Amino acid sequence: MNHDSYSDHYIRSILDDVKSIAIVGASPKNVRPSYFVTKYLIAKGYSVFPVNPGHAGKEICGAMTYASLAEIPEPVDMVDIFRGSSAVPGIVGEALDLDPLPKVVWMQLGVRDDAVAGVLETAGIRVVMNRCPKIEYGRLSGEIGWTGVNRRMISSKKPKLTKGFQHFGLDKN
Repeated sequence: MNHDSYSDHYIRSILDDVKSIAIVGASPKNVRPSYFVTKYLIAKGYSVFPVNPGHAGKEICGAMTYASLAEIPEPVDMVDIFRGSSAVPGIVGEALDLDPLPKVVWMQLGVRDDAVAGVLETAGIRVVMNRCPKIEYGRLSGEIGWTGVNRRMISSKKPKLTKGFQHFGLDKN
């Protein structure tokens, strides 16, 4: 797969399909991007499991934090990596030990490992690199357009509100 460019359909299908997300590198500090993403994904209805060994047993955004992927008490659909690219092989090794395997491994902005992506795809796991699910959700749902940001989509359709505070569902176009 070409990891330099993802179709809107590919990203949308992932965000529609996953229900539970492990955020590896989640921070309890409310000024960190991983905190914003954790809070946002919880608000959109995803079950979020922060993973941070230094904060294990405490809550981040109201969600219990775990020391490792293996400690999460239920299967996760997606592993979102908020760590540097050098940490990716170890985290993916943990993810490949999970049963069942996650459906998706998502690497945040600036995080990429093409060799590991090939291993994941061979195992049947979808991969996204150098993207943020919060940004992609906001772009595809139209929320990001509220602030005048070009979301690279033109539509005359009025966004459809769904459950939650100022919550648009993903645009199905």
